[in-house]
Amino acid sequence: MGVETLAPELVRAFVIAGHGDLQKVTELLAAHPGLLTMAHVWGPGDTETALQGASHVGVAAVAEYLLSRGAPMEICTPAMLGRREVVEQMLREEPGRVRARGAHGIPLLAHAALSGDVELVALLVERGATDGMDAALSNAVSRGHLAAAVWLLEHGRPDPDWKNYQGKTALMIAHERQDAEMAALLERFGAGQRIS
Repeated sequence: MGVETLAPELVRAFVIAGHGDLQKVTELLAAHPGLLTMAHVWGPGDTETALQGASHVGVAAVAEYLLSRGAPMEICTPAMLGRREVVEQMLREEPGRVRARGAHGIPLLAHAALSGDVELVALLVERGATDGMDAALSNAVSRGHLAAAVWLLEHGRPDPDWKNYQGKTALMIAHERQDAEMAALLERFGAGQRIS
């Protein structure tokens, strides 16, 4: 019996489902096990697996399911899940992984901020993961991880007025979440004071 050939449209649907639709991921993977390791090509140099999708948007349930089915784990996934010991082990094995990027070139630090684990964020910065500082702050704010946001602002010097892929600043996200404490923190560090 040969390996199943999977249509690009099916791979794309699976990768999109990986961004948060656990039921669809489960159904598609049951019907087509080969999808587990397949990547969709969004453009030149921009590929993404379902696990990478779950990792960069912080959908732990999908990531955990895909890992349980045997999906290969890159460092961005345990960083998003807050698995500090796994990340540390991976960095011991290959220190250069601290500069790893997930799908769409999103840096490791941005993934780690989704976990809210301040010690993990600090460890990565200490080891040289300084790319993605702005995205890390945005991700910490989007999850309501106040301690991580404080640490990043005090030690990492991110731009509090940086805009994410939706054109939103961290302060806009805090207001949308009705997170007054986070908004006050961001304003204390100069968010929203820049004149356009």
